[in-house]
Amino acid sequence: MAQLRTPRADACPVEGVLDLIDGKWKGVVLYRLLSGTLRFNELRRRIPNVTQRMLTNQLRELEADGLILRVVYPEVPPKVEYSLTERGRSLEPVLVALKTWGVENLERPAHAA
Repeated sequence: MAQLRTPRADACPVEGVLDLIDGKWKGVVLYRLLSGTLRFNELRRRIPNVTQRMLTNQLRELEADGLILRVVYPEVPPKVEYSLTERGRSLEPVLVALKTWGVENLERPAHAA
């Protein structure tokens, strides 16, 4: 298993978390996996604007960081499932808070207070 990335000792914890979920699609992938285990094409259907290549790259990085688990079943064609690890699941309050903030703030104009 790959070595999990940890932030520098002098780094701000917020910087460390953002480094792990940085990337246009990582937060979305993690949020979608909150509902349970999904196969690659199920993820693609739930995130229609992501390309296959980008989704593959984001999944690899999330797996390398210990946030998701990739299970390959020895079948033809191969069956691959993705789920959150305990570490990934611990981001649930953060992801839900981001969703809540988005619902409350992204639909109205920025100048509305």
